[in-house]
This record gives sequence, structure tokens and C-alpha cells, in this order.
Amino acid sequence: MGFEIRAGKIAVRPETRETTYNDKVRMTVMLNTKLVTWTLAIWTSITFLVCVVYGLVTPQSLHMSAFLEQILPAFKWLTWWGFLLGLAESFLYGAYAGLVFCPIYNLLHRRWGAK
Repeated sequence: MGFEIRAGKIAVRPETRETTYNDKVRMTVMLNTKLVTWTLAIWTSITFLVCVVYGLVTPQSLHMSAFLEQILPAFKWLTWWGFLLGLAESFLYGAYAGLVFCPIYNLLHRRWGAK
């Protein structure tokens, strides 16, 4: 806000700065649920593949198989059915994370985000 003094009176004049593109972006940054959901689903699938490859190239004492069998229901190490099921479950866990995270983030951003 700017101030202007005229004949002993103080007048308040509104700010004349124009809104820039960065101001508009800062006010409207919302996450695209579809984009984040697909991103997380693909990311968790790639992470599963990395864990399986890691388990194939390292000694048994360093395998991720016990961990994967604990977090992925019905997953069995080194079977085609277990591999495909683990890949599908990993994809769905990532999709679930995106579907839950984005609406919560967008709600909180609308309520308490930068103004």
C-alpha cells in the first residue's frame, strides 16, 4: 500500500503493482490427481523391478525376498505367478498412494496454501 500526502491529509492509495505470472502460479498450484497417481504407480512398479533384479544379482544373505514376501500378499520369490502378482500389487499400491495423497494435498493447499 502506498501513502500520499495532500494538503495536510494522508490518503491511502492502493498498490499499483500488476500481478505477475509467478504470483498467479503461486496462488493456483494444485496437484493433478491423474498425473500423480500414474507417476507413483509406475514408480512403485519400477522399484519392484529393481528389487527383483537386485535379489537376482546379490548373494542370498542380501536378498529382498523376505521383505517383499512380507509387504506383498501372496507374493512368492522366483515364480512367474509371484513376479506378476508382485508387479501388479506394487502398481496398485502406488496408484492408491496417489489417489489418497492428491485430494488431501489439494484440500490443505486450498485452505492454508499461499495466498
